[in-house]
Amino acid sequence: MKHALKDYVNVIIVVLIGTIVAMAGSHHGSLYSGLPILLICMGISFLVHWLAFIPSYIARTEKFYDISGTVAYLCVLFSASYLTRFVSGGVLNARSILAIALVSIWALRLGSFLFIRVLKAGEDRRFREVKQKFSAFLVWWTVSALWVFLTTANALVMIINNVEYHDDYFLFLGLLTWVIGFSFEVIADEQKRRFRSEPSNKDKFISHGLWSISRHPNYFGEILLWIGITVIAYPTLQGWQYLSMISPIFIYLLLTRMSGVNLLEQYAEKKWGGTEDFEEFKRNTSVLFPFIK
Repeated sequence: MKHALKDYVNVIIVVLIGTIVAMAGSHHGSLYSGLPILLICMGISFLVHWLAFIPSYIARTEKFYDISGTVAYLCVLFSASYLTRFVSGGVLNARSILAIALVSIWALRLGSFLFIRVLKAGEDRRFREVKQKFSAFLVWWTVSALWVFLTTANALVMIINNVEYHDDYFLFLGLLTWVIGFSFEVIADEQKRRFRSEPSNKDKFISHGLWSISRHPNYFGEILLWIGITVIAYPTLQGWQYLSMISPIFIYLLLTRMSGVNLLEQYAEKKWGGTEDFEEFKRNTSVLFPFIK
């Protein structure tokens, strides 16, 4: 009972964080039926996740967790663009269209990759215990909803502002950063997929390719690509909207403190810790940022 109460408190805190960022990002933003469009987008992200959570909990399955995030990304982007055009009666500028395309490409690629992976594996070991508990499982889905909203917040604000900005230095720098980050993530995922597909590599860890310069190059790439989106959006923000630039910071903290790096490092330590090859790998390879130990 005590753990369940703590979980529900965490759900409320997560929603409040999203609401605070949404209200701050709505400064000078457009309204639809009296509500800030950014706040509506936040609500859509939570709604999509909670609707997907219900059948997932009933079936005690996590297989639709990541793909639900992809659906939420597409829904909030479509909602922001549609409501902005509806309210303004105009068209979206090229900068906003580019951001929508970049985020959509990333979400569709990663979502489908993770969905196929969990179908083949049969499970995501992160959820073995939590999916049996309603409140604990709900926390994961609620955090994912916040993840979707906060990562896209600055892009959503840019779309809603829909203002032209003709100094393309930020656009080109942001696009270059996104391309490098996206490439890192895609290549790292593919290298690991091929490594795992070889029967001879069973119970071994990958240490070649991008994995020779970072123990988690896919997560490094993800952080970098969201920095790119933030750089693209930066010159279109104003006032409290700058709070939406929390996106890459939030991703870094979540990937290194809650999910991702932290969990995988613990798993690797339990499985290979103490072996000569793994200890040497740790000494020579940075945890996240390439070449920075």
